[in-house]
Amino acid sequence: MSEKIGVMICGHGSRSQSAVDEFAHLVTQMPDEFSDWPVEYGYLEFANPLIRDGLDSLRSQGCTHILAVPGMLFAAMHAKNDIPTVLNTYAKKQGIKIEFGRELGVDSKMVSAAASRIEDAIARADEENGPVSREDTCLVVIGRGSSDPDANSNVSMIARLLLEQTRLGWCEVGYSGVTFPLVEPCLEHVVKLDFKRVIVFPYFLFTGILIDRIYGFTDKVAEAHPDIEFVKAGYLNDHPKVKATFAERVSEILSGDNAMNCTMCKYRAQVLGFEGEVGMAQESHHHHVEGQGANAPGSNVEDCALCDTFCTGACRLVMMDEHQHAHDHGHDHAHHHPAYPRADHPLGPESVRKLMTD
Repeated sequence: MSEKIGVMICGHGSRSQSAVDEFAHLVTQMPDEFSDWPVEYGYLEFANPLIRDGLDSLRSQGCTHILAVPGMLFAAMHAKNDIPTVLNTYAKKQGIKIEFGRELGVDSKMVSAAASRIEDAIARADEENGPVSREDTCLVVIGRGSSDPDANSNVSMIARLLLEQTRLGWCEVGYSGVTFPLVEPCLEHVVKLDFKRVIVFPYFLFTGILIDRIYGFTDKVAEAHPDIEFVKAGYLNDHPKVKATFAERVSEILSGDNAMNCTMCKYRAQVLGFEGEVGMAQESHHHHVEGQGANAPGSNVEDCALCDTFCTGACRLVMMDEHQHAHDHGHDHAHHHPAYPRADHPLGPESVRKLMTD
C-alpha cells in the first residue's frame, strides 16, 4: 500500500492571541508545492491546537508519513529537544513514520526577507522625517535570546549579513531575554555611537509580548535621546521568502538534506561553560503547560502524553534507545535545567530582575 504524506508545522505557541493567529495564517498560506499534501500545525505550549492535535488530524486524513518542521528561526532547546520528544513519542505510540526537518536557520532567503522589512522601515522614515544617509544610520538587530550559545551566535551572523546587504553605517545586536545584552542596555550603548538614525529590527517571526517590550524599550530610550531618530522596523511575519524557506525545509526532508548543523551544538560539542550539557537526554520540559495560554484560559492537559518514554540521541528524528522517565502524574517534581553560565552578566536578565525588585 502506498504511503500518504502529510506536512506538520510545529510552533512554539504564545500567550498572545495575535501571535497565535499570525502563525496559523502563515500555515494556511503555505506555497502551492503542498497542494497534494495535507498541512496541519500545532504548538508546543501556551496555545491550541497542540502538536499532537495536528498529528491526530493528519492521521485521521490517512497520512502514514509525516514531514514535520520546527516553525522556529534557530535551533535551540525547543527544536533540539522538546519537539523531537513530542514527535518521537507520538510516532512510537501510533506506529506511523514521522521525519523531522531543520529550523529556518541562517539562509539567504531569510536574510532577504529581513532586509526587506528594514528597507520598508527606512523608506517610511525617509518619507515621514526626511532622508538620512546610510552612513549615519545604525542597525540594531534584536534576537529572542537563548541559553544555547549556537542559537545566539546565529543572530549575530544574520545581523552581519544584513549590515553588508543594507550598507548601513554600523550594526549592534541585542536580545529580548535570557542572554545579554538586553534591549535597553544595547540601545543605551548605541546612543553613544553618534548616529543620526537608529533602526531597531526584531528578528522575530511573529508578534507577541516580546515584540511589545522591544518597541517599548525603543520608545523609552528614544524619549531620553530626542536628538536621535529611532525607527521601529517590522518583524518577519508572512514575508514570501519566509514561506519559501518553510517550503524548502519540508521538501529537503525527502531528499535527506534535513540534518541540523551540530558543529557547535552544546549537546554534542565541548562548548566552554556548557560542558555539563554534552550528551544530555533528548527530552521535553514543556508538557506541563501544553494548551495553556492564548486560546485555552484556565485549562491544562490532564492526559500527560509524554510521561511514558523519552527518546535520546540525534536531533534528526531517528528512533533510538529510549530511557524510562518514571514519575507519578501528580507532577510534584521539578525538571532540571542546567544553569546558564552568563545569567549574572550586568547587561543581562539578572540585572533586569534586580531592577524590578529595587
